[in-house]
Amino acid sequence: MIKLVVFDLDGTLLNSITDLGNACNVALKQFGYPLHDEQAYKKFVGNGIYKLVERSLPKEARNQENVLKVKAIFDAYYKAHSLDETRPYPGIELLLMKLKEKGIHRGVVTNKAHEYAVELTQKFFAATIEKTLGQREGIPTKPHPQGVQEMMAYFQVEPSECLYIGDSNVDIQTAKAAGVTSIGVLWGFREAKELENEGANYLAENVKDLEKIILE
Repeated sequence: MIKLVVFDLDGTLLNSITDLGNACNVALKQFGYPLHDEQAYKKFVGNGIYKLVERSLPKEARNQENVLKVKAIFDAYYKAHSLDETRPYPGIELLLMKLKEKGIHRGVVTNKAHEYAVELTQKFFAATIEKTLGQREGIPTKPHPQGVQEMMAYFQVEPSECLYIGDSNVDIQTAKAAGVTSIGVLWGFREAKELENEGANYLAENVKDLEKIILE
């Protein structure tokens, strides 16, 4: 029986790609680097802000010094603009409420910086998400299983009682590493083929599909 559902954040609960891409383009523009469209950013995200910035830079510019200086501008801009366009995907809030009513715990484990992750979950899901773990200093990021393991320990559930839900190969790898069942969602930033190739246990085309998989 499922007692805990853990979600990825960006591309799973929230459509945040416009704000992430805008922040990165503002930072790139400041240093004269080429800008990217949203489709490109959908491939850059998934492994935290450092990796997002690194992937956005031209290959010859991807050294730590450049990444950090661009990331500093990104951080300052995103802090002020992370809520400009970001919204929950249709049906997500209703799904979370149904899980709450059925007594199934709800958590978020994301590679987004912890400060931003908490701010966004409190803004959009204060009544339904019980615990959020973002990227924290000294804690390995996904696909390392530590975040999901912490979540299971917090709610005192076994891997067999937990689902991990996300939209990218990193999320499926995370679920495998934690020994929990994975569900890949197809409304996010990556394609079905990526999730299939990574070995997702289930794929959900829409939120109704996801509800069925969780509850049945």
